[in-house]
Amino acid sequence: MSLHSPDSGRVADAPSDNWVYRVLPRPAWPYAQLARWDRPIGWQLLMWPCFWSAALAANVARDIALFSLPQFLFHLLLFFAGAVAMRGAGCTYNDLVDHEIDMAVARTRSRPLPSGRVTRLQAKVFMVAQALAGLVVLLQFNRFTIGLGVASLAIVAIYPFAKRFTDWPQVVLGLAFSWGALMGWAAVFGSLATAPAVLYAAAIAWTVGYDTIYAHQDKEDDALIGVRSTARLFGDTTRTWLIGLYGLTVLLLMLAYILAGVGAFAYAGLGLAAVLLAWQIVTLDIDDGEQCLALFKFNNVVGLIVFLGLVAALAFA
Repeated sequence: MSLHSPDSGRVADAPSDNWVYRVLPRPAWPYAQLARWDRPIGWQLLMWPCFWSAALAANVARDIALFSLPQFLFHLLLFFAGAVAMRGAGCTYNDLVDHEIDMAVARTRSRPLPSGRVTRLQAKVFMVAQALAGLVVLLQFNRFTIGLGVASLAIVAIYPFAKRFTDWPQVVLGLAFSWGALMGWAAVFGSLATAPAVLYAAAIAWTVGYDTIYAHQDKEDDALIGVRSTARLFGDTTRTWLIGLYGLTVLLLMLAYILAGVGAFAYAGLGLAAVLLAWQIVTLDIDDGEQCLALFKFNNVVGLIVFLGLVAALAFA
């Protein structure tokens, strides 16, 4: 039996040897697939703007003698848990909205809903359970941060429909996926400032860039069924657009660092991240779906390096 055959219980667009299939009982597999536990890159990319923001705020808090290491570590733990829970709820919601589209796309046809391994009611119940877990995490923060987190749900609700009415659904994804760039700062100070706003803009540009690379996997199927994306919009000019998007990401991160007054280690990390972003642009082959997926996933390393630079600036100031 093929690992990706209808009877295998696996999905075509996820690693077949993932821990989900080795640890969880088979009846739990469809729910893990709905939540994308078998594809951690999603929650990782959702988490990094949260971590960046928390570390940026920690650098400022240190300078005004408000830094607390236990609080910083607790916030990172909460953002990790929240990213996993809310990414899972968001993906389940997205699959419910895109049920019919997923049936028409080869890469997504084996997912739990289009393959019939989960009913729509079961998926809805699971989505609510994950959202409640996310709410428990959110309630650990101050009131301002709670309100800010709730406000993000409006963008999350719109995103699955964006590919139907705009060529720029990746921007809507960026607005949602980058929200953590505001949350980390708000969790420390109970308010916002220019630095996290600029950080948010940087994360949006980064998201549009890496998700454009991701969307090139599906451009043929998307064209057939009328799904819109920046991959289809940019086409053969994708590399030029990525130069602009990734270049804007680096410039805006640098501006956020200047506004927050972070130390030299943060800039060193940013410099290394800029090199890795440039490497993606140079090596990209938009007609190689496997490479597009690999480059998309590589942005987890970029996010980690930016974070480690900020932590180093905090630790060695």
